[in-house]
Amino acid sequence: MKKLALAVAAVALFAGACSSSDQASSNPNASGTVTVPAPGGSGGEAKTLTVFAAASLTESFTALGKQFEAAHPGVTVKFSFAGSSGLVQQLTNGAKADVFASADQATMDKATQGGVIDGQPTVFATNKLAIAVAPGNPKSIKSFSDLTKSGLKVVVCAQQVPCGSAAKKVEDSTKVTLKPASEEQDVKSVLAKVQSGDADAGLVYVTDATSAAGKVDKVDFPEAGQATNSYPIAVVKGSAQAELAKQFDDFVLGEGKAELSKVGFGEAK
Repeated sequence: MKKLALAVAAVALFAGACSSSDQASSNPNASGTVTVPAPGGSGGEAKTLTVFAAASLTESFTALGKQFEAAHPGVTVKFSFAGSSGLVQQLTNGAKADVFASADQATMDKATQGGVIDGQPTVFATNKLAIAVAPGNPKSIKSFSDLTKSGLKVVVCAQQVPCGSAAKKVEDSTKVTLKPASEEQDVKSVLAKVQSGDADAGLVYVTDATSAAGKVDKVDFPEAGQATNSYPIAVVKGSAQAELAKQFDDFVLGEGKAELSKVGFGEAK
């Protein structure tokens, strides 16, 4: 009987040792926790890249963000689209971002002078104004001067934002003074008022009218060429993802040009 008890104890001890061995081989961590690789299978830490960009870049940059994520497993690109001047104000007030893309050089200069830009900004595209009207152009708007027609409800961007500054340049060069029903803080707000029928016409960028094809019609006018805007991009000072931010800049300046051209952005000059 005593021999039987010893035999049973020996078998139990052997089974416990095997179980312990199997657990150790499937879990090499001494603490017993399992390490899960970051998304994409790279084994690196997941990262979020925050990009502040002019409202007129919404469609093209959203597409570029998806392409960048696909090429960089584990990376998420988060965008904040708004009027360029408002974005600079946010950065100056301490908002955190990794990349800033402006709709004109003057606004980027303000960001540089404000000490929120790291390095030298680079122009990646150009853009110019067009007139957005309701589908079918029911008001028969054919020129910039037509925007002064009696009873016509026109909306523009406020002068402190790039699209508004460009509109003022066209007014000065043509000696045509507009009397807008409202001045919006970004170009997408102008476009929205035309789409909703709250305005008969709006001064937007060629790219915005092109992206909204079917919802608005685009009326080009030659004087727009006198107020072409250059779009610069730069890494934000103090970026938590400086190396990744530089990679995104390079992506926009290189492979990104094809996507930008789809909606009418011109080449950098």
